[in-house]
Amino acid sequence: MTTTDDHRGAARASDPGPIVFDPFDYGFQEDPYPVYARCRAEEPLHHNTTHDFWVLTRHADVQQAFRTEGVYSNAMGVSLEPSAWGPHAHKVMSFLGMDGDRQKRLRSLVSKGFTPRRVTELAPQIERLTDHYLSRCLELAESGQGFDWIKDFAGKLPMDVISEMMGVPQSDRDEVRRLADIVVHREDGVHDVPQAGVTASLDLVVYYAEMVAARKKQPTDDLTSALLAAEIDGDKLEDDEIIAFLFLMVVAGNETTTKLLGHALFHLTRHPSQYDDVFAAPRLATGLELVDPWIEETLRFDTSSQVLARHLLADVEVEGVVAPAGAKLALCVGSANRDERVFTAADEFDVHRPKEELSQLVSFGGGRHFCLGANLARLEARIALRELVTRVKRIEVAHDECLRVHSVSVRGFSSVPVSSIEVR
Repeated sequence: MTTTDDHRGAARASDPGPIVFDPFDYGFQEDPYPVYARCRAEEPLHHNTTHDFWVLTRHADVQQAFRTEGVYSNAMGVSLEPSAWGPHAHKVMSFLGMDGDRQKRLRSLVSKGFTPRRVTELAPQIERLTDHYLSRCLELAESGQGFDWIKDFAGKLPMDVISEMMGVPQSDRDEVRRLADIVVHREDGVHDVPQAGVTASLDLVVYYAEMVAARKKQPTDDLTSALLAAEIDGDKLEDDEIIAFLFLMVVAGNETTTKLLGHALFHLTRHPSQYDDVFAAPRLATGLELVDPWIEETLRFDTSSQVLARHLLADVEVEGVVAPAGAKLALCVGSANRDERVFTAADEFDVHRPKEELSQLVSFGGGRHFCLGANLARLEARIALRELVTRVKRIEVAHDECLRVHSVSVRGFSSVPVSSIEVR
């Protein structure tokens, strides 16, 4: 080969080729961040021609979209998958699949039952459940059996918290959790909701319909009964509106908090000096003070909800590229949280990150669709991780054995094996 050929070969080898933003691909799901970075740098408004959707990846654009009325519509749903996209999305996504006055009405009514006070009053129950599951994990470790942070703790706590709030009996929770896991799981190469996910969704809807019917006959002191009683100027929630909200809670609320707890332990244990700052016994008080920044940095660095779809009601232009009205567009939250224009050393996990930077994360959305369960997720994580730091002196994760879930929009682990642990 001639010298000229060598140069051409080197050029071809260094050429990364066209951007392939495919959230249906297992490889992409394992680590989407390099693709996000290329999009932010090269194509901040990227078009996936294969599946015909557009993507916004820069923080400023995503944040503006959350706060702009009349352009980025939720009325077709928030999922990129074809069968979940359409005018009936609200039937399973509640007010997340609505716009304008319709969304405002339903969210206002739901908020009458799902109040900040109700969330705050859950603290003792969260503490009790945290103690129960963490004690069980420590018993398994002491007996030599070992435990899995997801399967034995993080996958159980959020579901139990939500189930207690809703009034789901203890005997039903394992099955409800199993169905919720199936709803978000995706098979490699499948570009839509698989049949198993459809069936699981229907099973959950039937379950909650029966629960609503039972509360209508005999109200109890739980969220389901509170939603039935919620009223604003004589307007009340319909049964199907309550069922859709309960479905949203069990899928979005449960899954995202589980993934937050999984990511928190996974990433901290990969950074020894930061781990020591949080867990070191001589500075336990300081460690507890770092729990909130630990949570916020986890939400920024590897957020549970990565991609949210929108239906464009008007053209959107970024740097001369136009996504036309009527198109499907993805707001890439996971990319926005890694935008180097906003976050210093954005691809580095840092529990000491300045508060002013952490305040810019968009993990819970923004505007009228800011996550209603944000305070509950933070409360659960705070109680769980403070208890872990208080009771555990040392914990090690088998990082190479951890398994990720496969989902188009949700990012997290299905398994985080703990390889070693030492209690205080």
